[in-house]
Amino acid sequence: MTALDAGEGEVVVLGSSFLWDAEMWRPQIDALSQHYRVVVPHLWGHGGSGPMPPATKDLRDLARQNLALLDHLGIERFGMVGLSVGGMWGAELALLVPEQVTALALLDTFLGAEPPPSRARYFAVLDAVAASRSLPDAVLDGIVPLFFSPNVQATAPELPAKFRARLKEWDRDRLVDAVVPLGRLIFGRRDALADLARLTLPAVVMTGEKDIPRPVTEGRQMATAMGCPFIELPGAGHISSLETPGAVTDHLLAFLAEALPKLPAPAERPLGPEDPIPEIEE
Repeated sequence: MTALDAGEGEVVVLGSSFLWDAEMWRPQIDALSQHYRVVVPHLWGHGGSGPMPPATKDLRDLARQNLALLDHLGIERFGMVGLSVGGMWGAELALLVPEQVTALALLDTFLGAEPPPSRARYFAVLDAVAASRSLPDAVLDGIVPLFFSPNVQATAPELPAKFRARLKEWDRDRLVDAVVPLGRLIFGRRDALADLARLTLPAVVMTGEKDIPRPVTEGRQMATAMGCPFIELPGAGHISSLETPGAVTDHLLAFLAEALPKLPAPAERPLGPEDPIPEIEE
């Protein structure tokens, strides 16, 4: 498993969406790494990470694997920020080791079971990808729009274009041995919504106003279950970190400043937009 590791100070872990790597957090990495040590694990088959271990059966296994990575890095306590599946395994991690997770921000995610209609639809797509060992244009036509707001072509057309181009270049072996089984694990997840009430740590839930796969109603359900604030992100789709980066960054900085110990001094220089992403390997 590979990960980005940048900055110094209290640790903030960023959990990414399915089909995305650390680049989806680029604006937040740039800002947060001035104050914190930012670690962004890459999902199996994503960002240089290898095939998913065969013993991985559910999101709790995925949470344990990420915890092993953090242990390898000598990290004992950390704030957790997760978007989409990053929020799913991040919340499962907080439930597993509540003494180690100091704060929890859940973005564009849902800890309930996948609704049956979308579950069936996503499993059909995964079956098609497994059969063709690729992401055909017909599949991409259905997948890419799910990650952005309906008006993204008018506001930031480069985002879906770049995303589609990266998907077209995906390694065929990683599609079969990591992406497909990971997708089945995600969309076949357990209903953990009621368990969220056990969490007593500082928390916040944010959802894009225009998020298609994870609508605002789901975000409100989770915030109610945890008894924490809910923030609706105007104009944002599923990858709110890129579509409304300023709002997401500002909300995260404000939340972490309250939830984590006092901010340390900034690092010598934050990552710039053209800097290569450093990686560590477990």
